[in-house]
This record gives sequence, structure tokens and C-alpha cells, in this order.
Amino acid sequence: MEQTAHPLADTLDRRIAERLKVLRTERGWSLDVLARHSAVSRATLSRLENAEVSPTASVLGRLCAVYGLPLSRLMHMVEDGSAPVVPRDAQPVWTDPETGFRRRSVSPPAGGLSGEVLEGALPAAARIAYDRPPRPGQEHHLILLEGRLAVTVGDTVHTLGPGDCLRYRLFGSSAFETPPDTGARYLLFLV
Repeated sequence: MEQTAHPLADTLDRRIAERLKVLRTERGWSLDVLARHSAVSRATLSRLENAEVSPTASVLGRLCAVYGLPLSRLMHMVEDGSAPVVPRDAQPVWTDPETGFRRRSVSPPAGGLSGEVLEGALPAAARIAYDRPPRPGQEHHLILLEGRLAVTVGDTVHTLGPGDCLRYRLFGSSAFETPPDTGARYLLFLV
């Protein structure tokens, strides 16, 4: 069954593709070099840069780690402008086509401000893993709003229920996983 993309999502995917190509070419890297650094196949990288496929959270995480920038910074590079008030219907939403993970930029990064807030929604029986952080030592505060969520930071697994807050600094791998019977919705504050 073929999925029809929402027009805004299609435009966002196209802008992500363009930005990924710019990041690679600014470094003078070929697709082969980027594939070696990121452990993402050359074919996948080519399809991403040509906006033939939507990127997954895992792939974007790997690419951001190679480029040394948080995923939120990449998203800021492709989103339109910044204003002090961001109405809910103007907050960019991106959906991972592989896992169904939905990411809303509640307060996108803005010039001179270092913190930001993301809303994440992960369906039941889903898992997203990141090999390494884009910026080692970044401070995270995750508040689980609904459902259940296991967050692995390095070698430690934290099981969260509604209202729980997990605070950590990210230096290594991480993963977000929901049980088979329920998804999770959370706020993530990046400082």
C-alpha cells in the first residue's frame, strides 16, 4: 500500500534532502566518504539527497552525529524563520516513515537561545536507537506525558511512567522503546 505524503511533509523532506546535500558538499565529501563515516549505505544517502525517500530518525541521527550537530539544529536549518510565539499549528511536525515516531518542534532553536522543547510520540512496540549523540554532553530533560517508555542511556535502562522526569547528559548511545501494548508521548527539553 503506497502512502501519500502530506504536502507540508513533502516540502520538509525536500528541504531536509537539500540541506543534507549542502552539509556533505561543504565538507568536500563524496557519498562514499559519508557512507563510511555514517554507516549509512551510499545508495540510501543518494536517495535521501534526491528526496526519493523520507529519512528515518535513526539515519538522521547518524548523519547529525557525523556532522556534529543536534537533529534539532538540522531541523531548524530547514524550517521557516523563528518568532517569539510559535502557535501549535505552526510548529513543524516530522514523522519517521519507518517507526511512526512523530516529532513536533514545540520551540525550535532560535538565534541566541540555546534551549528548545520537542514533543515526541512513539507508537506501541516501536524502538529508535542512536549510536552516538550529535553533541556529546548535551543536557536532556524528558517528561513522559502518556504511556510507557524505556529510555536507554549508555548501558542504563530507565523505565518511565506518566509524569516521570528523566534528566541526563548524553555522551554515548541512546534508545527509546515502547512496550507492545502502549505507545508514549513525551516532552524533551534540550539545554
